[in-house]
Amino acid sequence: MEAKLKKELGTSVLKPTGHSGGGCISEGQSYHTDTGTVFVKINHKSQAKLMFDGEMASLSAILQTETVKVPKPVKVIELDTGGSVFVMEHVDMRGLSKYSKQLGEQLADLHLHNKRQLDKQNKEQKTVGKGAGQSEMPVAEKYGFHVTTCCGYIPQNNEWQDDWVAFYSQQRLQHQLNLVEKSYGDREVRELWSQLQLKIPQMFSDVEVVPALLHGDLWGGNVAECEDGPIIFDPASFYGHAEFELAIAGMFGGFSGSFYSAYHDKMPKAPGFAKRNQLYQLFHYLNHWNHFGGGYRGSSLKIMKDLVK
Repeated sequence: MEAKLKKELGTSVLKPTGHSGGGCISEGQSYHTDTGTVFVKINHKSQAKLMFDGEMASLSAILQTETVKVPKPVKVIELDTGGSVFVMEHVDMRGLSKYSKQLGEQLADLHLHNKRQLDKQNKEQKTVGKGAGQSEMPVAEKYGFHVTTCCGYIPQNNEWQDDWVAFYSQQRLQHQLNLVEKSYGDREVRELWSQLQLKIPQMFSDVEVVPALLHGDLWGGNVAECEDGPIIFDPASFYGHAEFELAIAGMFGGFSGSFYSAYHDKMPKAPGFAKRNQLYQLFHYLNHWNHFGGGYRGSSLKIMKDLVK
């Protein structure tokens, strides 16, 4: 693997730094190279390239907004032995503490970025002599993403959709429920879903959903801080409802009150926020059920029962 990395990165030096890391899905290792230190994520599964291509596109999109720091992506390389590696900038990180408030502000800026671009584009179109397309990055008017991204190792259906309720119901919840059905054939879940589907549209009757670029998997293990501020990593991005981002943040903790107040100062809660937050947590409980097994069945059912009351 190291010979292949040297060749693909065009470096004569590839020396492990002794820094390693990894999550439930991939392992990682940092290396010194001719041009600086890189972090290399390794995954030997056959779908690793799809997963890493999605992560690279996610990091690139967040980087382009210039709102919140992410590691700069370098390259996805397929291994001759199967699987792939993803090379990115190495960042010295520690647990998030000092910069919680700043992360709240910067995350709100990330979520507002596309709306600001849309407003700018509409303004430009109304100005004589100013053509569209003056903006630095593409503006998203729909929900989805230009490539497949994976939440964990499960690929997400990111096909562009005009309607957020349809996108979330079909391409997020239905997709996860199909996997649950295939693995467990759970009748109770099936019956609850047939009731819940009918109730989802009314949860959005008082809210305007503008497509926002999301990290997509923002739990406490995917945030940290470095010397100059907060950093987020391991994204599963798409354009969706900004509220979706906060669902998993609230499930596993790791975010302080100052994070939430700074975020909501810029992004005030809309009517019905608490109920939609549960609806968004349902996706993550189902996704965990599909990744880690039946321990997450109870939480999934509880939310569905609450929401159909």
